[in-house]
Amino acid sequence: MGAMSKFEEFTRKLRPGQVYRRADLAEWTTSLDRHLKQAVQVGALRKLAGGLYHAPKQTVFGTAPAEDHKLVSTFLKGSPFLLASPNAYNALGVGTTQLHNKTVVYNHKRHGRFTLGGRTYDFRVKPAFPRKLSREFLLVDLVNNLDQLGESPHEVLGRVRERLRTSEMTRLKRVAQAYGSEKAKRFFAHALAEAAPQDAA
Repeated sequence: MGAMSKFEEFTRKLRPGQVYRRADLAEWTTSLDRHLKQAVQVGALRKLAGGLYHAPKQTVFGTAPAEDHKLVSTFLKGSPFLLASPNAYNALGVGTTQLHNKTVVYNHKRHGRFTLGGRTYDFRVKPAFPRKLSREFLLVDLVNNLDQLGESPHEVLGRVRERLRTSEMTRLKRVAQAYGSEKAKRFFAHALAEAAPQDAA
């Protein structure tokens, strides 16, 4: 009976929807391996990857998967990151239409592809990235990643130039300087200089 009540104590601390690292759970029990195994067996926890667990949240549609944000935050131990899907480029109106089945994670710590909870994340170490996505950052990011998109770079860049007249020039210039590759910085410096006179006219 004693062992069971310890297990109940352990599972009672789990919050539905939360993602935990093994080290977090170790604080609640002295029999971690046994309790983890039991919790997975009864469905109180789902193993997402080595040392990463999710306490499933039940909804009317069944078990909700772990949220991207919680999953990545736990995996990176709370280090800053930015989630970006290349599909977001399609909303910029510059003619990209390919659908990409991946989520890019800009961060300062991990690099490579990791499968967490059955989903693949493309972790990329970047010295700097904004706290949240903006139209300007997506335009700069699109030019940074042009060679990986499977679209015609020449055509996409042409359409990006056309969209610049309606964009916020000063903010875009700042974002390109802060987050653009050398190639992207050069492209935006030229494109913005060309777009400026028409803007002023």
